Order: sequence, then structure tokens, then C-alpha cells
Amino acid sequence: MDTVDVGPVDILMLRFPGNQFRGEIVPALRDLVVTGLIRVVDLMFVYRDEDGTVGSVELAGLGPELKPAFADLDGQLGGGMLDAEDVEEVAAGLPPGSSVAVLVVENTWAIPFVNAVRRAGGEVADQARIPAETAERALRDLGLGLG
Repeated sequence: MDTVDVGPVDILMLRFPGNQFRGEIVPALRDLVVTGLIRVVDLMFVYRDEDGTVGSVELAGLGPELKPAFADLDGQLGGGMLDAEDVEEVAAGLPPGSSVAVLVVENTWAIPFVNAVRRAGGEVADQARIPAETAERALRDLGLGLG
């Protein structure tokens, strides 16, 4: 059975009310990349100003206040997966004065596991993602909370 070289890919949309993204998530993102758990395939910021004007910024276009926060990820980003059509789609539901970081990540941690499943004669039939908040609530309701 063939092995895989690419893990499942997720698209995350992280909303920042008030267009106030300051880069605090970057160290956590960097840790995930450095430990090999994920690979950042693409990253784009979509914003809607108070007057309704929509725009987007890719990593290369970050201002001097944010660019240093992403310096360690330089060269880790593939880029090119997100485009103007994605900007329009994300902006459609974005209230004025808000922004969204659209993050496309490959779950590289899954590659060896999927290959082991295939070597055992199995296959991934389907997969789904449950948001962390929903999972936490369900585990808590079952008395299995983490902490």
C-alpha cells in the first residue's frame, strides 16, 4: 500500500474584533512548527475597516510592528493557496472594525500515523474536527474535564 507524504490540511479563521491583532499567537504557532506538529501552508489577514472598506494583508505585507513576530516562520510558509476569492468569502461575514487571520495548516503529525494505518491494511475513511470549546464542554458534561 502506498504511503502518504502530506498530512490533512485545516483552514482556521481567527477573528480579532477591533482590528487589533498584535501577534501574541505567534510564539504558540512557532512552537507547533518547530516541533514538527504542523506546517503553515498559508497565512493571510482579512480586515473590514469601520467605514466598510475590505482589505487583506499577506505575511510579506505586514507592517514593521508585526513583521518581527513572524520572523522565525519566514521560509516555513508555502503561500499562494489563499487568493482574492477567499478574501471576498471571509469578508462577507466580517463586521466593520474586525479582522480575521486565515491560517492554512498541514497536520504533519498525522503522516506517520496514517502510514502505519495503511501498513496495517487500513485506511482513513473519514475525519471531522470538533472545535476545542465544544469538546471541552462535552467532556465537562461527562465528568471527564481536563483540570
